[in-house]
Amino acid sequence: MLLPVIMAGGTGSRLWPMSRELHPKQFLRLHSLHSMLQETVKRLDGVDVSEPVVICNEEHRFMVAEQLRQINKLSKNIILEPVGRNTAPAIALAALNTVAQGHDPIMLVLAADHIINDVEIFHEAILAAMPYAADRSLVTFGIVPTGPETGYGYIQRGAPCAAGSSAAAVRRFVEKPDLAVAQGYVESGEYYWNSGMFMFRAQRYLEELEKFRPDILDACKRSLNNNESDKNFISVDKASFASCPDESIDYAVMENTRDAVVIPLDAGWSDVGSWSALWEVSKKDVSGNAVTGDTFLHDAHNCYINTDEKLIAAVGVDNLVIVNTKDAVLVVDKSRVQDVKKIVEFLKKNDRSEYRRHREIYRPWGRCDIVVAEKRFNVNRIMVNPGEAISLQMHHHRTEHWVVLSGTARVTTGEQTFLLTENQSTFIPIGVIHRLENPGNILLEVIEIQSGSYLGEDDIIRIEDHYGRC
Repeated sequence: MLLPVIMAGGTGSRLWPMSRELHPKQFLRLHSLHSMLQETVKRLDGVDVSEPVVICNEEHRFMVAEQLRQINKLSKNIILEPVGRNTAPAIALAALNTVAQGHDPIMLVLAADHIINDVEIFHEAILAAMPYAADRSLVTFGIVPTGPETGYGYIQRGAPCAAGSSAAAVRRFVEKPDLAVAQGYVESGEYYWNSGMFMFRAQRYLEELEKFRPDILDACKRSLNNNESDKNFISVDKASFASCPDESIDYAVMENTRDAVVIPLDAGWSDVGSWSALWEVSKKDVSGNAVTGDTFLHDAHNCYINTDEKLIAAVGVDNLVIVNTKDAVLVVDKSRVQDVKKIVEFLKKNDRSEYRRHREIYRPWGRCDIVVAEKRFNVNRIMVNPGEAISLQMHHHRTEHWVVLSGTARVTTGEQTFLLTENQSTFIPIGVIHRLENPGNILLEVIEIQSGSYLGEDDIIRIEDHYGRC
């Protein structure tokens, strides 16, 4: 049985404004009704696999847990990285964790932010790779190139592993080439795009990592020796993991091992590295437009348009990307989408919140939409999931007024606890301990009005919390 190991780190800044630092592209619904992380897990339906292990940043832990819960795949299977250290250490954490439990599974390492349109061919490639992984090879999946792409690394195919087999030894890995070199790679027929997907036994990976990068392995071992766990998460020691070198699996292991095998994959793959890449893999109308949301188009061609709430009307435009979220609008020529990163750099340099978070923020108990944000008052739409609760807390500088829109709220203020239903409200004075809970079976929606001299997050004094945030 395979152990899927899904790497869900990264910020995805090239897909701003939908992708933000606290809500990157792997958690967005960009290509289907599910997020890219959920699609990565569901893509394995029909293959004999165990529950997946997901590796993510600590800041994303509750979002990952909620998305796995929605597809019934949450089972103490989330490893938290306190800082990002690239793919070699991340995979080492997963391998060490499963070996410590007395197992040595074949690990299928996947990224959470890829699109694969032909799932059947993907499954065939997985099955083709398994005998080689079981026989101590380290397998990578090479994407059959559709053109001279300069944004990917390449893998050169060596001798076939067996007569008539599509699997081959890896001759070499090469860096992202310029256009002329990439053209030569494609014309030779010997090169694949480097997909960043792998398969090998857990213990075999650790053996090769110890041979080539023992410093990475030692740091990961120390990190797990001092780890903490709860019902959903496996946390690692921050100081130990922060001392680990930042290295990709390609540099640390795959370029050095003599046992690398490449399996070709031609299944409509994309790493969705830009808005133009997403347009290429999206369904289009007769005019070549890929459209999501409420739109009106007249004489528009070859555009990618995605709107969160508002109507987008476009007339007489060609080759544009138009993306609307609750707090930002992007308009860029499809040939210039690589420059979106300049917007993110500007926002970050000027300390603007739009690079880091959306107006709607996910919390472990649900989510909060900041409808109005002024200097002395905020209006928030709070949505608390069934059975969940915000922390027991108080504020030194602000009052709060809660109005129930739908569902039932259990409210604690000071020594009192009482229920509120639709259209009922309560007032929380400065300095009073309070909590909002959802005891019901449907979503609780509340309008919260905050008012005071200071409304910052650091005025939340948590006294008790179900999610370990005190």
